[in-house]
Amino acid sequence: MDLVLDAADRHLLTPYVYPTGWPEGEPCRQLLSLFVITNLGALALYLLFGSVSYYFIFDHELKKHPQFLENQVRREIAYALRSLPWISVPTVALFFAEVRGYSKLYDNIEDSPYGWSGVFLSMLSFLFFTDMGIYWIHRALHHKLLYKRFHKPHHLWKIATPFASHAFHPVDGFMQSLPYHVYPFLFPLHKVT
Repeated sequence: MDLVLDAADRHLLTPYVYPTGWPEGEPCRQLLSLFVITNLGALALYLLFGSVSYYFIFDHELKKHPQFLENQVRREIAYALRSLPWISVPTVALFFAEVRGYSKLYDNIEDSPYGWSGVFLSMLSFLFFTDMGIYWIHRALHHKLLYKRFHKPHHLWKIATPFASHAFHPVDGFMQSLPYHVYPFLFPLHKVT
């Protein structure tokens, strides 16, 4: 995330948003910037890919299904838009830890403990780790102590549209994203990868 933060600072935030006296490495500025970038990025990605998928891939015949809810698309979008800022709060904390250098992210191939082979191996292990982590977290969210409180809202959409992708409780959303954020704290990973 520090690559995104550096680009935002260089091209937008420093000359147009923050006063020149507020240093780029200052923790409050970094947290505020990460919060804004994360929320705007999540919103843009959600609406862009949700819309493209909805209009070009989603089978609109499914809207005739008896379990398709009245005003469902609008309700899915509204639910997601209410959840995304809350999901971003712990996410920003993890991004902040990355930016401050607490993760095992590295810039140069020479910094990899295993060279190029480590970069390719990390791609495979990242996919395996995140897929496996999401699977087990999703199963845990179906436990009777967690399901009703955190995961059931996502299952409200029996015939889901692409906009249901983020229409869930913020705890559910963050928990299922956790493997993506935890991996670079446990294993070396190139920043671009």
